[in-house]
Amino acid sequence: MHIFSAPTSLFIFLKSSSITMSQSQPSGVRQTKISPPLITASAIDMELKGHHHSVGRYGGYPGLNCSACDRSYDPNGFGCYECDFRVHTKCAFVFNIQDTLSEHPAHDGHDVKLLTTGAPDHTDPKCHLCGKNTKRLLFHCSTCNINMDIDCMVEAMCSRANLNLNMPWHYHPLLMLDVGKHMLCALCGKPGEYGYCCPRCRLMVHEKCASLFDSPVITNHPLHARHSLKLLTQGPPDYTDPVCHVCGKHPGNFLYHCDICKFNVDMVCAIESHQQHILTPVALSNMKVHEHKLTLIPRLISFVCDACGEKGDRSPYVCLECELMFFHQECARLPHVIQVNRHDHRVSYTYPLGPGEWKCEVCLEEIDWSYGAYTCSICPSYALHSKCATKRDVWDGIELDGVPEEDVEDIEPFKVNDDNTITHFAHEHAMTLNKGGIALEEIILCGACVRPIGSYTFYNCSDCSFVLHETCANLPKKKRHFLSPKLLTLCLSRDNANSSCYACVQMCCDGFMYIDGDGRRFDLLCSSITLPFIHGSHPHPLLFHDVRGSMSKRCQNCRGGGQRILGCVKCNYYLDFRCATLPLTVSLHRYYEHPLTLCYGEKASGKCKYWCDICEGETDQEKWFYTSDCGATLHVYCVLGHVRYPKPGGKSRDDLELVFNNKSTRPLCNNCHFRCPAPFFIVIEKELYCSYYCFLRTQMKASSIGGAAIRPPWVDSADMHW
Repeated sequence: MHIFSAPTSLFIFLKSSSITMSQSQPSGVRQTKISPPLITASAIDMELKGHHHSVGRYGGYPGLNCSACDRSYDPNGFGCYECDFRVHTKCAFVFNIQDTLSEHPAHDGHDVKLLTTGAPDHTDPKCHLCGKNTKRLLFHCSTCNINMDIDCMVEAMCSRANLNLNMPWHYHPLLMLDVGKHMLCALCGKPGEYGYCCPRCRLMVHEKCASLFDSPVITNHPLHARHSLKLLTQGPPDYTDPVCHVCGKHPGNFLYHCDICKFNVDMVCAIESHQQHILTPVALSNMKVHEHKLTLIPRLISFVCDACGEKGDRSPYVCLECELMFFHQECARLPHVIQVNRHDHRVSYTYPLGPGEWKCEVCLEEIDWSYGAYTCSICPSYALHSKCATKRDVWDGIELDGVPEEDVEDIEPFKVNDDNTITHFAHEHAMTLNKGGIALEEIILCGACVRPIGSYTFYNCSDCSFVLHETCANLPKKKRHFLSPKLLTLCLSRDNANSSCYACVQMCCDGFMYIDGDGRRFDLLCSSITLPFIHGSHPHPLLFHDVRGSMSKRCQNCRGGGQRILGCVKCNYYLDFRCATLPLTVSLHRYYEHPLTLCYGEKASGKCKYWCDICEGETDQEKWFYTSDCGATLHVYCVLGHVRYPKPGGKSRDDLELVFNNKSTRPLCNNCHFRCPAPFFIVIEKELYCSYYCFLRTQMKASSIGGAAIRPPWVDSADMHW
């Protein structure tokens, strides 16, 4: 098993990259910080009416106390990076009531103003209405110098007859508010628009969503005809299974419930089925996976699905003619013929798979031959689990049963003119093959992979300086790859306004890239990886995982959380694409006698500290770093920089230029005000930045940079006022 399946030049780059720096590059001088700027309100997210700083959204951070309710039950909300103000998404409705209230029933005669900084120093911090201590978020009357708690004010508002509405589907009075983008509808999960709000329950429902249910009680529902179903607006009761008994999804606050059977059904399943826009029909016919009629059993029941071989615990479809064959709801709708990104041929559903020792080519686990699976008619040993084959990162969602196969497109990247010359699609001139280890007098970079040509066979153009490694010239124009369920097409990175790789999230200033049907771009290094992926930092093969929406899987080295990672599930070991493709050895001019080797970190002993030879900052022993035989240690960032394919004069965008940092005096970064120690810096509109990160800090919201750029090690996070 190889790390790379094609371009030799890319494989060489991983094994022994040759990055050269000028002799005039000075040795590391301790960096002196020069007045780093503060994060301003304009660099962050949005405004909450009544708070004097701008705030940003946060999510997935349990344990943060809300300034409105003083509880930490919800990990989602808004936060201020300047004064540590936090408010849950569900509590943000108070900012839409108005920051100043006149003629409030709890305090007639004076205006009361919403404060987000707590009770003023000269006032009693207790609530004037209930006598309890107020929270950080409160209403204040400057005339009377009194403070009132949010909940007390809301109670008084809800008691006013001309302000509230009584709806049959909720037991508290409701307010009609334009909630803007702050709160999410409890029914559809989308923000904004006009809707009903219950301040006591922190509940909001769009007006149009509330119109979907006519009555709080449904009788003779096709999914539960024996008893009536009652609408609940505070989530599933504690005594029940807290998910929908039909689809298995969490219903949120709104659901229909039968207290006799302890039966829960979410709004989508209940309303769609009741109104005959059948989402979960009680019977299925003419399905691809089975020839007989399938009947839904809408109840909690344990079974093994005959289509995929996995266990289920609720509402299966059953074939009554075949001695109770069971199917998951999603498996009952499996397609017959599909194209997956792990194989060049179409695969089709087969039941049963048939005797033999079968292994899934996606997860590498055994397939039970007595159940269904997907197989290739051309490659008799190729098989996939039903669920693996239809994952969103493997299949493009298109059913191909009855669709004739298209003629194979011409994927050859060049036209052969004669034995030694070709015309490549990326270049207008004929190119001549040079082989036999011809050494070039100067360092020339390949136009595709942007690595030095070295002594390898290459094609060159006699009319200009365009050169390609032979292996890079043979890269297919179209191919399938696990990084995208759609076909990848080879293109020039300069054809794209923003040439950053979707897998490793690194800038690419030149060279070739692959692009999928959705416009996502992948550099040659990431798109050359084959599975299973073998990496020296872990003893087991690593597989690809699409972890969009997951916060639990982070890179073992940098602790970053990308959408696409390589990992070993059994060991809970994961690497993002940037770290997984770091070169194992690197040559720098300063250490020409001692090539740098990638070290996968070591346990910190506390007895000694390592310092980077380039930026002279401390090297974290538990993270990866480069080291040499002479004892030098260097940050990965300081060695490789922030650009995947660095090329002096190269551009990732029309206005962003990459400049080789080879002067005797290092320039100052316009953002962090450090002297730039990296191999390259960027210039945009005549302003200089030590890294793409620092450029983004002046262009993007502080909370939005995320994985778009890595913070340089010489820029301390505290200095950047996160």
